[in-house]
Amino acid sequence: MNSPERGDIWLVDLGYAAKVRPCLVISIPASEEDRALATLIPHTTSPRNSRFEVEIRVNFLRQGVFDIQNLITIPHAKLIRKLGSLTPEQLLEVERILLFWLGLEGIQSENDE
Repeated sequence: MNSPERGDIWLVDLGYAAKVRPCLVISIPASEEDRALATLIPHTTSPRNSRFEVEIRVNFLRQGVFDIQNLITIPHAKLIRKLGSLTPEQLLEVERILLFWLGLEGIQSENDE
């Protein structure tokens, strides 16, 4: 399997308790010498109105949000199939909230200068 690309949305087996659900790939592709892992942001149709949820509408997902607080890293073997990709603008919206959650929001604006 090729490495999933940043911004791709995959259907992922998250185990018995978390179910199979769409997830956004937020990590960069793994190289041959790297572990075959991807860091993901799960999509949920049960939002909690948290400041760390990002609602992005795409035609291949039910209405819901990406739950930034629920970052997970899993082996590529758990990726079932690619559903689609976010646009660069949509990914930027997710990245902004991700940096906020991680306490790194000042870094992006410093790099933009």
